[in-house]
Amino acid sequence: MPWYAYLLAPAAFLFQGITAARNFLFDRGLIRSQKSPIPTLVVGNLSVGGTGKTPWVEFLVRKLRNEVALATLSRGYGRKTTGFLQVLPSSSAAEVGDEPLQLFTQFKEAIPVFVGEDRVGATQKIQQVLPDLQLLILDDAFQHRQLNPDFRIVLTPYSSPFSKDYLLPMGRLRESRAGAKRAEVVVVTKCPAELSQDEKNKLAGELAPYLNSEADLFFSSLSYGKPYQVSGPKQTDFTAVIALAGLADNGPFLAYCNQQYAVIDSFSFSDHYAYKPEDATRILEVLGQEKGKNAVLLTTEKDAVKLKTLAATEMWSKISIFALPIQVALEPSQEERLLQRLRKNLLHP
Repeated sequence: MPWYAYLLAPAAFLFQGITAARNFLFDRGLIRSQKSPIPTLVVGNLSVGGTGKTPWVEFLVRKLRNEVALATLSRGYGRKTTGFLQVLPSSSAAEVGDEPLQLFTQFKEAIPVFVGEDRVGATQKIQQVLPDLQLLILDDAFQHRQLNPDFRIVLTPYSSPFSKDYLLPMGRLRESRAGAKRAEVVVVTKCPAELSQDEKNKLAGELAPYLNSEADLFFSSLSYGKPYQVSGPKQTDFTAVIALAGLADNGPFLAYCNQQYAVIDSFSFSDHYAYKPEDATRILEVLGQEKGKNAVLLTTEKDAVKLKTLAATEMWSKISIFALPIQVALEPSQEERLLQRLRKNLLHP
């Protein structure tokens, strides 16, 4: 944490008072939380972005969709619309948000995907539209206390676990570390593929004071697949890449690209960034150089859904765009333990 963060301590102290009072009112029932008519599984975090929620939602959908009829619901950050919407084949990221559109594209319309700021109202509308639905997975609704979910998974990144973080604006936490006690499962995400047992024990010890006694603690890493082309001039192979990402945490993606590919340039944007024609111009300038021969633009699947929409425009249509698949990886024993808990609490309560 930079030294100047301590200058923001008074504002963080005020924020702590506000969030603590809000949680106290919900915990004591002075402000009521409502249950969903559909069993609900919330995937969230204590910090602002960068914990890997979307890959985790995809992971849960893959593991559970053959056992139960399910759908997903998120707020749809970055969209230019409001209210309750279902993602359709004609939807754009501007209409529904990049992450919901990514989920819809990922599962080829097999899983209904919805967006809505009012999670309680949205669950009721979804139940009316899909009365036979058996499970609803909510992306980023841990602080949405108006909804009382059936199961909560909290994610925290290996590089900056919430046990070492501070409240906004001093740090990146949206509520105090004690908020994790509401979770049935806490996952340390984006871990190194070979994380030693000693390091796991150390992390577990640091997080333990903030977890409830029945919570499970798991450690997950990221697994990358083979890039596939999403738009632009057809290209069967490439010798170099321009790496591009617009995530809350671009670090792991860019680090992997530099490890696995000849990266001739990289572009890092903020989360939910809206790409512009001048961005395509900058990329084309690199591709037009000697080092850009036989190179492609390699990006995340989240960014790819937005760039694919832009591919019909003159500048973006000239760029061969490839997406790099990212999936969650869990140790088999931990995966089985997690699925057992979900089946017991959600599928066969």
